[in-house]
Amino acid sequence: MLQQKHLLGLENYPAEDIQTIIDTAFEFREVLERPIKKVPSLQGKTVVNLFFENSTRTRISFELAQKRLSADTVNFSASSSSLKKGESFKDTAQNIEAMKIDAIVMRHPTPGSPLQLTKYVDAVVINAGDGTHEHPTQAILDMMSLQERFGKVAGLKVGIIGDISHSRVARSDIFGLTSLGAEVTVCGPATLIPPEIEGLGVTVSYDLDAVLEWADAVNVLRIQRERMGVGLFPSVREYRSLFGITVERLERIGKEVVIMHPGPMNRGVEIDSTVADGDQAIILDQVLNGVASRMAILFLLLGGKV
Repeated sequence: MLQQKHLLGLENYPAEDIQTIIDTAFEFREVLERPIKKVPSLQGKTVVNLFFENSTRTRISFELAQKRLSADTVNFSASSSSLKKGESFKDTAQNIEAMKIDAIVMRHPTPGSPLQLTKYVDAVVINAGDGTHEHPTQAILDMMSLQERFGKVAGLKVGIIGDISHSRVARSDIFGLTSLGAEVTVCGPATLIPPEIEGLGVTVSYDLDAVLEWADAVNVLRIQRERMGVGLFPSVREYRSLFGITVERLERIGKEVVIMHPGPMNRGVEIDSTVADGDQAIILDQVLNGVASRMAILFLLLGGKV
């Protein structure tokens, strides 16, 4: 069991709980390799997926995790709900809980929304991304993928490359990785790195080649133009030239660096297709580990039975 009832973010989240989730996820990874990829661990539990923002990977991953655990799944789309008729967020949440559900997985564009939800419902709340704040389950699958590749997280040198300012993945990765003892360097255009970021225990660099020479692994973030409002770098061509993960750049450093990406990818911008599909990339491993780690989170938070 975990020390906290909800999973709202990894800031100040107990390191031992993060490790417990990762260790449990490896057990569920074995389940996903079986011919019959289903266990009755959460039979009788009901989980609502409450998504106020578009999502492909995270939503499918959570839904698959719930079904692999034999939970009952209900998908809620804000675009076709009573919210469009003026119903408040509070009333929507309390009406859903009145139907006797056990957990809510929520994605919302406003930072802090999952925390607010816990004030309205007694069900377990899992944050599937809240604005530019946090995306804890993505960070957990990233750490699981690193442990799978290197056998550990402690002591690893991890670079996070790209749009740090608008990335909830970057924040959760920083909290989780530093908590488990990894060294983290963030790298990107100065306009896309928050000025106070070093206060989170990371190093800042504006030289991608230097970071690649230093790092064991890098997590490559996409440019989130939908969150920017204004152009914060001159052009896509210049961004790719300075911060794109290209074959030529990796060949120049002369050592292997593990390449990660939370998706969706802008191929040809922050990462070349040859790199994304190459042997150094563990991007599809991250996707599979996303299902296993979300199974572990649901199982541990909902008191599942082996």
